Amino acid sequence: MESGETFLSCAVTVEWMTAQGSISRKVNYKTASLRLIRNEFREMFIEITSEKNTPIRLAIKNINVFKKFMAEGKSSIKFQDTGCTLFISNAPPTNLVSFLRTIFIKITGDKDEVDNRTPMKKTMRAKLLSGKAQAFEDISPVTVADVCKAKNKISKATTTTPSPPSKKRKLDEVGRGPAPKKLYSPSPLTSTNSLNVEQQRVLEACLSGKNIFFTGSAGTGKSFLLKRIVAALPPDVTMPTASTGVAACHIGGTTLHAFAGIGDGSASVETLCERATKIPLVAQKWRKCKHLIIDEISMVDGTYFEKLEAVARFVRKNDKPFGGIQLILCGDFLQLPPVVDKGKSTKRFCFQTSCWEKCIELCFELKEVHRQTDQEFISILNSIRIGRVTKEISERLLKTASQKIESDGILATRLCSHTNDSKMINNSKLQDLKGEEKLFSAQDSDNATSTLDMQTIAPSKLLLKLGAQVMLLKNINVNAGLVNGARGVVVRFEEGFPVVRFKNKKEYTARTERWYVKHSNGTLLCRRQVPLNLAWAFSIHKSQGLTLDCVEMSLAKIFEAGQAYVALSRAQSLDTLRVLDFDSRHVWANTDVLEFYQRFRRRLQQMEIIPLGRHLSDKSNKKVKLREILEKKLRQK
Repeated sequence: MESGETFLSCAVTVEWMTAQGSISRKVNYKTASLRLIRNEFREMFIEITSEKNTPIRLAIKNINVFKKFMAEGKSSIKFQDTGCTLFISNAPPTNLVSFLRTIFIKITGDKDEVDNRTPMKKTMRAKLLSGKAQAFEDISPVTVADVCKAKNKISKATTTTPSPPSKKRKLDEVGRGPAPKKLYSPSPLTSTNSLNVEQQRVLEACLSGKNIFFTGSAGTGKSFLLKRIVAALPPDVTMPTASTGVAACHIGGTTLHAFAGIGDGSASVETLCERATKIPLVAQKWRKCKHLIIDEISMVDGTYFEKLEAVARFVRKNDKPFGGIQLILCGDFLQLPPVVDKGKSTKRFCFQTSCWEKCIELCFELKEVHRQTDQEFISILNSIRIGRVTKEISERLLKTASQKIESDGILATRLCSHTNDSKMINNSKLQDLKGEEKLFSAQDSDNATSTLDMQTIAPSKLLLKLGAQVMLLKNINVNAGLVNGARGVVVRFEEGFPVVRFKNKKEYTARTERWYVKHSNGTLLCRRQVPLNLAWAFSIHKSQGLTLDCVEMSLAKIFEAGQAYVALSRAQSLDTLRVLDFDSRHVWANTDVLEFYQRFRRRLQQMEIIPLGRHLSDKSNKKVKLREILEKKLRQK
């Protein structure tokens, strides 16, 4: 695989303008390759190549880069000297950021070295005297030294020519002042160090085009990895979805039902196929999709999954599993099970369907826990996840009932098994507080409030008072502990916004933040709201993905396998947890799921025999034979 720093595959439009502002020439490539190259005179170019077309080379000097929509895989580069603009779209956001960052850093380095190079007149003379065609070579990837040099140059530029804070720059000119800071600063799209080895393996498998399922216990970074996978794939043909609205919002996608366009899936396969083809927008989405991502797959009903697979084959007129779409599935079947109508008595997991084995090529399990660092607590959670409760575990959790975890006016959040219970507790506690209520109403995209209510964790209307117990709903500053799930109390209001003191004693003025949700038609919906919610109580269902630093729970009303595990695994540590009435009868795991994971781990062992991405050689024949022996033994079992 070629480096995303110096190579980019995307859709491209190149326009040349006359001095009067009209288009003199225009070239469109649905798929093209951009490569950073140099000639023998050390001049940088972007080379654009496409099948059956002559390469276009654009000299990288005196350029403006527009990078507002990099996260959507879009950008443009204006070449001032030639009146040419390069429009980039459908680029994997991770690669696009790396590509633009490399341009900026290399330009910065070239400017530093200009005094040590051949004077301009001599270079021009050499070009004129040289009768041969120019020789080009690939630009070398960015080194740590290159990044440091760029940072130092920008730091100096910032101190001498600061940007006016009140004015927005219309153009971000590469190589001038502090404008390109985003391109060299650590970013969730470009920071490869933030992925551990097991996460990196999953990402590589996704980029290789395989249909994969990856799982892991709570807190192993599944959603974080999914965001990175989404950012590494072309946006126009990648559909990030999830079984719940909140999970979909976490990865910047839509619900699986909204994408599929077949309602609740209760009709027959024939009816659903007919419905999907008759609605142009639905059929177009299915045909355009090349990568379908489904988060929280454990909550997708198996029958619905089977019908989806049949619809995909029918609409795309392709007999391959899911009509040839690459599937990337993520979730933990030992957490919350499928959501089915009250009329249905049985629940069927996706892995219990006939199409599961046909669809999934590779499986992975994330094992490194990031949410908790206390090994005793991690061990307890791993046991509870599989429904195993020893006498020692019961005693340790019962011991937490007497813990004082409140501090500095911040009370513990009560996790409830039913959503209505949490709403009732929050409303009652808010009414008990004295003082004036302040209402914060969300600003939503037109006619999208009901959709945003279902798909974002931020409320459309938030009532607050002094002393209200609140929870932060976004990562604002990870280093300062202002993270999604951090607990605090409203201490005052400033300039109309609530000021919150958190458990770590940090104060934060909660100004408006944005949540984006992808609509089923591909457009982005937006909600602007202060990133807080009342936190005297919270439902277990809505707590998925949260890390709570001050939480208590009563498990007496648990009604689902895995629900107790989901609740307990929200806690950051045993010291910040209070279990009021622990009883081992409230903890159990679905036997079908346990059997699935036994088979799953055997499959993982087989995969380990031959590492991913390596070609077989004579030396690996022994590994092949060993795998055959293992498979034979498994069949005998």
